[in-house]
Amino acid sequence: MTQQTSEAVRPHDWPGLADPVHDSQRLFRQLLGAMSEPGTLTELVLPELPTGAAISPAAWGALLALCDLDTRVWVDQGLAGANLAAALAFHTGARLTDDPAQADFALVTPDTLSREDGFALGSDAWPDRSTTLIVMVEALAQGEDWWLSGPGVPGQRGLALGNAERALPLMRVLAANRAHFPRGLDAFISSGMRLTAIARSTRLAGPGLAATDDAEHQEETA
Repeated sequence: MTQQTSEAVRPHDWPGLADPVHDSQRLFRQLLGAMSEPGTLTELVLPELPTGAAISPAAWGALLALCDLDTRVWVDQGLAGANLAAALAFHTGARLTDDPAQADFALVTPDTLSREDGFALGSDAWPDRSTTLIVMVEALAQGEDWWLSGPGVPGQRGLALGNAERALPLMRVLAANRAHFPRGLDAFISSGMRLTAIARSTRLAGPGLAATDDAEHQEETA
């Protein structure tokens, strides 16, 4: 049997949810759980993606659970293969946007964030009107490259994202949330079937990140 090329992949070749109501509810609960406990690892059970897909199954599952007819998605061009835009519209009704500031969700890699900084941070009155990042990394595990603390994290939680230097643009963007809070970017980070989340309220420490003073931050956001 001949393997499909990315150009031959049709929208319905991308897997949907076997039980759209219950599976989307299950995935949504998993995503909420991940965001409420930043740095914890969650395994999403999803079917195999078509040949040529440049995104992880966990990222596709997040899109299926989060996107609908009112959703605008920005996709890094390097991740847009295998007819992803048409598949996303076919399964969720979501629309792609070329303007990162208009995106409800953005499908990115850490490299994207070294080039693109125009995502919406929300406003003080409407902090929820920000872009949520769905990030692909080369590996995802508990580790000691990056340390998370803050709401939902008892003490500290360690995280490794494969090559720490390659992950640095992502972690710098998320660490900068502290200067904008309550505005900022939330992120779901995925590799394979595995996913974690870093909320805008999460404090980050690690190589290449500037040290911050918690007392000063608490005074600024009080």
